[in-house]
Amino acid sequence: MLIDDIKIKVKAGKGGDGKSAFNTNLMSLGPVGGSGGNGGNIYFEAISDIGALHQFRNKKQFAAENGEDGRGQFVDGKDGKDLVLKVPVGTVVHFDGKDVELIKSGERVLIARGGKGGRGNFHFRSAINTSPKEIEKGTIGESWNLHLELKLIADVGLVGLPNVGKSSLLNELTNAKSKVANYHFTTLEPNLGAYYGLILADIPGLIEGAANGKGLGIKFLRHIERTRVLLHCIAADSTHPQKDYEIVRSELGNFNKKLLDKPEYILMTKSDMGTLKNFDRKAIPISIYDFDSIKSVEKLLMTLFRHDA
Repeated sequence: MLIDDIKIKVKAGKGGDGKSAFNTNLMSLGPVGGSGGNGGNIYFEAISDIGALHQFRNKKQFAAENGEDGRGQFVDGKDGKDLVLKVPVGTVVHFDGKDVELIKSGERVLIARGGKGGRGNFHFRSAINTSPKEIEKGTIGESWNLHLELKLIADVGLVGLPNVGKSSLLNELTNAKSKVANYHFTTLEPNLGAYYGLILADIPGLIEGAANGKGLGIKFLRHIERTRVLLHCIAADSTHPQKDYEIVRSELGNFNKKLLDKPEYILMTKSDMGTLKNFDRKAIPISIYDFDSIKSVEKLLMTLFRHDA
């Protein structure tokens, strides 16, 4: 099960308190209290594993280490260790009225800053106050309630109504192992495959009203937002191909009108079962049982790859 939308809480470390201490050695009297260490920060780091949000399914709260308190004899407390949480490339972190996106593998962003360590009494000495007892307390670290949303980053998105052969096509073109069956909603989560340098995403089938939450709803529509090109699949055995096409396009536009501006290629899937009737757009006929038709899709993908190079 792909987790692509989840809420967690993070808390950076508290800064350690400063120490009030005095030297007990003769001829070396004076304040010797050390300062507290800084609290650990919390970072998010993007990795290529699209299932990385699964770690947050059962554990919802994460905290970095607190800084150590200062000690006597000028010994400062150690800084708390930073906490680095790994999230999939394409994760959007919503918090504090802003959105932070991680779109490159290895990218690291600071999410919660640790508290600052307080100064020990040594730092408060002066000509008129040679024996200060005052210290600073460490400050608390930042704490946020986070909403993590995954939007897959793929070059090509396979879209269409349920059971039009998107998963079969992905399996044929790549080493993906998408589940295939002759009923609606076989694909319950996005599947990715790599065709040379291109990442293809099989987006679960859309139905009329998906943008308003019907069927699998908008849960997967957001995964189409970052694709560069759409391969719109329509089954050759459909009785109403024009309507099928318009339903999917309508749902894309209702969710985000910018999706309608993406380059789109129409594939007539299951072409071994018939031809599209009453459809006024040019479609590329394909069948997973027809080697030449699959080669035509591969040729299209290689054209996209060259344009991206």
